[in-house]
Amino acid sequence: MSFIKSGFCCRNTAEVNNDFVWGAATAAYQIEGAATADGRTPSIWDTFTHIPGKTHNGDTGDDACRHYELLETDLDSMSWLGISAYRFSVSWSRLIPDGDGAVNPAGVAFYNRLIDGLLARGIEPWLTMYHWDLPQVLHDRGGWQSRESIDWFEHYASTLVTLFGDRVKHWITINEPHCVAWFGYYRGWFAPGLTDIQASIDVSHHLLVAHGRAVRVVKNAWPDALVGISLGLTPVEAASDSAEDEAAARRLDGYDLRWFLDPLYGRGYPADVVRQLNITVPSLHDDLDVIATPTDFLGVNYYLRQIAAAGPVDGFLDLTGVDPEGVEVTDMGWEIYPDGLLHLMRRLRNDYAPAAIYITENGSAWPDVVGDNGEIVDSRRVDYLRRHLDTVETIKSEGIALKGYFAWSLLDNFEWNSGYAKRFGLFYVNYDDFSRTPKASAHWYREHIRKS
Repeated sequence: MSFIKSGFCCRNTAEVNNDFVWGAATAAYQIEGAATADGRTPSIWDTFTHIPGKTHNGDTGDDACRHYELLETDLDSMSWLGISAYRFSVSWSRLIPDGDGAVNPAGVAFYNRLIDGLLARGIEPWLTMYHWDLPQVLHDRGGWQSRESIDWFEHYASTLVTLFGDRVKHWITINEPHCVAWFGYYRGWFAPGLTDIQASIDVSHHLLVAHGRAVRVVKNAWPDALVGISLGLTPVEAASDSAEDEAAARRLDGYDLRWFLDPLYGRGYPADVVRQLNITVPSLHDDLDVIATPTDFLGVNYYLRQIAAAGPVDGFLDLTGVDPEGVEVTDMGWEIYPDGLLHLMRRLRNDYAPAAIYITENGSAWPDVVGDNGEIVDSRRVDYLRRHLDTVETIKSEGIALKGYFAWSLLDNFEWNSGYAKRFGLFYVNYDDFSRTPKASAHWYREHIRKS
């Protein structure tokens, strides 16, 4: 698992005077492995993946990419790649095994090695507090459905800031709360696998309040630190200009975008969605003010657009997706549509005016194959990156406050309910021996960063 055969070195080639952030992103459960090592306790994803039928081929994150063991190898990968920032998440149950008590010294030591290793290589750490892996012990006490979860998360955020705030200056509170709430508590696709619409609404609210509390924790401790949230934003278009399809698109836009953006920017929850779902929104004390606590940036995870057509009404399930004809799709079946990113950025600027925007995830899965010469020529991923980064330049030319781009993902990894069947990485992971090999896309991205 040495870099010698690939000609790697450890010099970071990012330009010091370039204020645009070029990065790569990962998440703890998807790469770390070492699921039971050194005091770590199970998260809801450990539990979920061990339920038969929940993931492709019964795959789990028990080993993932063995990043916990191969940290130095991966740090050297980042240095070779030339990124100026690395977005990672912390495993809550590795750091605080009982969820809301004492810290685990081994967990602290691991993240100290990661953060210090990044800084030694001239790479800025971007820490995501929560990327879906709630400690199972907290789920057993009510999890995100309980209002106590807000206090648990505030304690966790305080612990992170106390331990790492002297070195981490960029913070993301929560990654894609819609995936946690809608996919985990309503559709049952993700952990913990529930199918309760009111539970999903409660969870979405508690996540947003927890976010606001965490922003205040960071700012109170380190006023100069930058903090935001990462939303998975998938712009919606109607399948036709019929009133029914337009209404369906408006509803889907409400569930997936406005439900989170509106309260974050001080507008409260969209009234049309509340009426449509006929649900109760838990709003106690100063919750909406807390949710709307000002942030320094908005993180945007962009992969595709959605096309909505009218369909049967049943909670969120009132839409029929339409696949456009004659378009290229990734191995996930997702349309490649860079223009959607441009349209989304214009809307964010016009409707919400965030202080700054960072693309905190963007990437594509392909069935990568190792050639006879050991190379991985992922030309479709290279083309995907080129087209989306051309769009980034257009966005910047329009004066939109886009300040950085993080490729998803640094490594092939455990892709949630898709297991190891989908490869998003710039680096190929051989799951037999856990060696890493830079794909053609890694070489292309490295050169792009060098020239930027």
